[in-house]
Amino acid sequence: MLPLSPWQFGSILPWLDLFGIAVFAITGALAAAGRGQTFVTAAFFALVTGVGGGSVRDLLIGAPVFWVHDPLVSAICLAVAVLVWLTPPSWWRGPHGQTTALDWLDAVGLAAYAVFGAAKALAFGVPPVPAALMGVVTACVGGIIRDVLAGEPSILMRPELYVTAAALAAGLHVALVTLGVPPTLAAGAAAVCGFALRAAAIRWKLGLPGYGGR
Repeated sequence: MLPLSPWQFGSILPWLDLFGIAVFAITGALAAAGRGQTFVTAAFFALVTGVGGGSVRDLLIGAPVFWVHDPLVSAICLAVAVLVWLTPPSWWRGPHGQTTALDWLDAVGLAAYAVFGAAKALAFGVPPVPAALMGVVTACVGGIIRDVLAGEPSILMRPELYVTAAALAAGLHVALVTLGVPPTLAAGAAAVCGFALRAAAIRWKLGLPGYGGR
């Protein structure tokens, strides 16, 4: 199947995609910079985190791997790595346990990337339920790769509502489109709902109960 132009997914979706890539690339660069690594390592982390989820999604749905065919994506990842490298750490990280602007940007990026991933899967003929799961993969796998490379506990192993927020955004988008809602409207509504859930989790420390009620 030939690559679809990003603009075939609806006017808002390409911007959601690029925003999500940029935010996740920032978190990757910060993971390396926070450990005193070189700029090369920070740039590698930025690229892997920014495109990891989308790459896995494209391989699974049989689409050309998006960033290989779009020079803008890798340029964005490298640009945010430079931004992180040239700015003071205090811009990105607050005192321990305090919510920072990056936490909120990450929440927006999570919802945006989940919606775009689900929309792309639908555009490639993936059925609704797997398409929603592709949205979750898009939003979360890059962060999982980042955490593994950095030696941090994976986001999958945390009780906080993170993957759940991505699932809400992706699933709602798929449901709305299936019901006949225009893709642009569905994307906006789904991204807002996914962000709202993640924002509530950040604000009130919401999480899911562990096995056995722990």
